[in-house]
Amino acid sequence: MDKLERIFQMQEELNARIGVNLRDIDEEEQTKWVLNYTRAMQQEISELIDSVPWKWWAKYQKFDKQNARVEVIDLFHFLVSLAQALGMTPEDVFDAYVAKNKVNHQRQESGYARKDESDSRHI
Repeated sequence: MDKLERIFQMQEELNARIGVNLRDIDEEEQTKWVLNYTRAMQQEISELIDSVPWKWWAKYQKFDKQNARVEVIDLFHFLVSLAQALGMTPEDVFDAYVAKNKVNHQRQESGYARKDESDSRHI
């Protein structure tokens, strides 16, 4: 079992422990959980932002790198759950990442002068 597969398994176990089963859910449940997880990720991003001294007028702030790293992991927990809610496996995530990474490189090679969402429809 590779590391990403292990992460997905651990997240499924954690979700089960808190009473969330994302296997074979219908579209209504998917919609609910996509919204739940994206809202949770918004909150985690806010907490990550608060780890960085973004108030240029405030002198008391310091970069809290340790907390920033924790917030990234919190985001990752919710991101894996979101992928699971959408029925994605670790292999699906890897394959989609590789395909999208290729598209992003192609966009850079072409100068990304215009937006073309159709270049990602195959992913």
